[in-house]
Amino acid sequence: MDDRVLSESEFAKRTVAEIEKKHGKSVEQLYTEREKRVTDAVNLKEPDRVPVNLALGDFVFRHAGISPSVAFYEPEVFKRAFIKTALDFEPDICGSPAGALMSGLGLEALDVRQMRWPGGTLPPDSSLQFLDAENMKAEEYDIFITDSTDFMLRYYLPRTLGALAPLSKILPPLGQSLAGNVPGFFSMSPILAAKEFQEAAQKVAIAGQEQEKFQSSSAEDMTQFGFPPVSYPGGVCGGFASGTAQPFDWIADQLRGMKGIVDDMFKRPEKLLIACERVLEWRLARATPADPSAKGYPRRVSGGITHWSSDGFLSKKQFETFCWPTWKRALVATIDLGFVPSVYLEGPCDDRVEYFLDIPKGKFVLRFEQSDIFRAKAILGGHCCISGNVPPSMMQVGSPQEVDEYCRKLIRVCGKGGGFILSPGAALTRQVKPENVRALRDSVERYGRY
Repeated sequence: MDDRVLSESEFAKRTVAEIEKKHGKSVEQLYTEREKRVTDAVNLKEPDRVPVNLALGDFVFRHAGISPSVAFYEPEVFKRAFIKTALDFEPDICGSPAGALMSGLGLEALDVRQMRWPGGTLPPDSSLQFLDAENMKAEEYDIFITDSTDFMLRYYLPRTLGALAPLSKILPPLGQSLAGNVPGFFSMSPILAAKEFQEAAQKVAIAGQEQEKFQSSSAEDMTQFGFPPVSYPGGVCGGFASGTAQPFDWIADQLRGMKGIVDDMFKRPEKLLIACERVLEWRLARATPADPSAKGYPRRVSGGITHWSSDGFLSKKQFETFCWPTWKRALVATIDLGFVPSVYLEGPCDDRVEYFLDIPKGKFVLRFEQSDIFRAKAILGGHCCISGNVPPSMMQVGSPQEVDEYCRKLIRVCGKGGGFILSPGAALTRQVKPENVRALRDSVERYGRY
């Protein structure tokens, strides 16, 4: 029967049956085996073999023969394509299709200005793009630091979501308007009755309804097919909803942009440092401990990513001043809450490696993109699990033999003694050759047994 005519429950039931027939094991057994393999690596032990994380990314579109716009306008098609790709290559940990889904119609309704997406503001065969922009002016630091809610509602959202432009007209600041009493709210209610606010509310409702359709799968929906997640929600280092970045990089990504953050480091460093502290304080205030009874405990969570804090953007002194203090505290706090933070060192980060010796041993994962992972193994081996870093260029234009040889070296050197997860240096793109993905995956079977 054609997959397209199966309901979601029928599709899941048939897929589980096929998996169990192929492996002669239940999906629960497969999940347990894979989770133990990864957990052993995180705990600096030697698992039965080196685990592999394929970071499927946009490769799903190529493997399934679909357009990137499907991820924004046909969620069921994309989810089944994602599942098929995972089943064909069988990584030990796997992201969730639900985590990649954003409703194109919802984005259109809100007039999202911080990104461009295929099938909406870009041609259907394009890739998602995030736009660097100054969404907070230099003179607005004090507003953000003093009352972040007021800033986000009256400044940030109107600038990044065209549908919410009317929010900028609410005066005075919300905290002053409400003042903790009912009369305060009534005094500002007439402006909310204006036509433009009613139209904004309708657009938000449409966006919410459309996005709800895209979130029918849970963040753990690949576990039903035997795949542990790459990461769960939780911790204080940043996650999808907060831009996946530690405080400094989040401010650069979401508020100030590249030019603004560079100006701030030289012209208003005190304001920038206070803002980083505030972001961390807010995250700490809403963080909750991990549940020891939850499946997959202790759970891997985002540990942050180096967007603007890699070697190519910050000197060591700047990193020590603006980034590391709050990032280190966020990592330690995440560990104290019972999570395992997984950090992605995007770009060249050779000058950043030694700093992670300050983080508790055996409690976190470092994934490398462009850094010298062999040097990192020499420094961090026995201190933390490392992951990486088959070059994206090799995955795109190299041969399967080249991929196999590089993976063999990674496994031999970085996998020695345990504490290693093989993965691409970056999420797989549509330009990646399927035969190279197969070579990467099969290398752990050939060379990765302990």
